Amino acid sequence: MKSEQVLRSLPFVVMAAVALIDVLAGPRLGFLPLLTLGPTFASVSGSIRRTALVGVIALALCIPLASYNRLLLTTQNNLTIATIIAITAASMLAGHLRIRRERELANVRLVAEAAQRVLLRPVPRKAGDLRVALSYTSAAAEARIGGDLYEVVTTPYGVRLLIGDVQGKGLEAVETAAWVLGAFREAAYDEADLPGVAERLETSLDRHLGGERFVTAIIAEAADGEISLLNCGHPPPLLIDRHGRARPVEPQEEGLPLGLASLGPPLPKPQRIPFGEGEQILFYTDGVIEARNESGTFYPLPERAHLLAVTDPQNALDELRSDLLDHIGGPLLDDAAMLLVRRQST
Repeated sequence: MKSEQVLRSLPFVVMAAVALIDVLAGPRLGFLPLLTLGPTFASVSGSIRRTALVGVIALALCIPLASYNRLLLTTQNNLTIATIIAITAASMLAGHLRIRRERELANVRLVAEAAQRVLLRPVPRKAGDLRVALSYTSAAAEARIGGDLYEVVTTPYGVRLLIGDVQGKGLEAVETAAWVLGAFREAAYDEADLPGVAERLETSLDRHLGGERFVTAIIAEAADGEISLLNCGHPPPLLIDRHGRARPVEPQEEGLPLGLASLGPPLPKPQRIPFGEGEQILFYTDGVIEARNESGTFYPLPERAHLLAVTDPQNALDELRSDLLDHIGGPLLDDAAMLLVRRQST
């Protein structure tokens, strides 16, 4: 807001400064051509009418100042007036083009935001006796999505979750994330077990991407008193007991990322772990644990798990995200997604 106010006042400040300097310098030095800076700066942030108004003010200042300098009826002053008029007209044209581009960009952003809402939908805050919280930070400037993906759906087989990280960045990574999410949303309702869901995701990646990309992912299913995890090359989640103690859930069998099934052994079996009342499990992408501060120290996620002891899961995850950004001290270099699931019946 301050920068916008500076830009809006800059044309008038510049013209006032030019007029003052011209008066103080006397008739011998001519600063009147510098009045063209007024309409030039006005075209940067103002409307077409505002730019024209600034041009008129520049002409209104030029005439009495030229009279003070004894240049009113000279060829030099006529050239100065013509220059102000020409620069004002060019600035109005530049302002018109800028405003049109800004409107086009605003429309594109509206379409992009609608697409983003379809691709990465808000997760349900409550699913059965589970409380769910989400934090997603894209490394791309002005972007809300990137190569990280997540989803939580309630199916006839229980609550199923997905978190993943697409290899690569940019629009290609977003396209891959879209295929994976679309396949998961269908397979989660159709397949009776997690390996069947993973095989559907493999088939989708193979059909649409031809093995050129892969996705590290965890597919999970919450049942009474336990949670099943199928880890496909993804960082292990943190299981946090009711006392705030955290431990990573390392997979019992190593699994390849989705999209690379043809290069290795079959998918591992789901890993079942107890998951009782008051316990939490934090899923995350490598953008969280690979975030470094200025000295090169990675973010110590297990040591920060105590921040998740807040009563409301979303507030707890927001606190953890703030701590992550404080640790970095600057923008993220990679997308960072965190999905917190808490067993809480009340």
